[in-house]
Amino acid sequence: MATDPNAIRTWANAITVSRLLVSPLMFAIIPDDNVGSWAATGLWFVLCLSDLIDGNLARRQGVTRSGAFLDPLADKVCVLGAMFVLVDRGMFSVWLVGIIATREIAISLYRVFAGAKGVSVPASKAAKFKTFAQQVAVGFSVLPWSAADYNYLAKGSLVIATALTLYSGLQYAAVAVQARKQA
Repeated sequence: MATDPNAIRTWANAITVSRLLVSPLMFAIIPDDNVGSWAATGLWFVLCLSDLIDGNLARRQGVTRSGAFLDPLADKVCVLGAMFVLVDRGMFSVWLVGIIATREIAISLYRVFAGAKGVSVPASKAAKFKTFAQQVAVGFSVLPWSAADYNYLAKGSLVIATALTLYSGLQYAAVAVQARKQA
C-alpha cells in the first residue's frame, strides 16, 4: 500500500527524525585527540545505516513531501556536524569542509526555491556517491585503526568527497541552467 505523499507520520520519517535527534550525541563523542573511538565509529555506522534503511522504506512504501525535505536535512546535519567537529579537532581541513558546506547550502537553497515553484529536485546518482564518500571520510576519521596511525585515509577520503561534492554541485547547476533555457 502506497503512503500518502502528504503523510508526516511514516516509519521512514521516524527513522530520519531519530537520526536528527541522535546526531548531537555523535558530535559529543568524537574524541579530542584524533585517535578515534569505537563508540563514535559504532554510532556513525548506525547513523549511516539508518540513512539506507529510511531510504529503502520510503521507496518501498512511498515517498512523502515531508520525507523529501527531512532526509536531505538529516544527511546534512549528520555529515556537516561531524565534519565541523573534526575541523575543530584538527583532523579535517577547514577549506575542504568549507567547500562541502557551501555546496550543501547552495543546493539546499536551490531545492527550496525550486520546490516553491512546484519543481522537484531529486538526488542525482553523483549526489548519492558524494554523500557516501562524505560518510566514509567521517568514518575513517573516527575509526581507531585509521584515525591515529593511518589518518591519510581520513584526509584522502575527504579530498575525494570534496571532489565528488563539487562534481555533483556542477551537475545540479548544469541541470538548472538547462531548465532555465527551456523555460
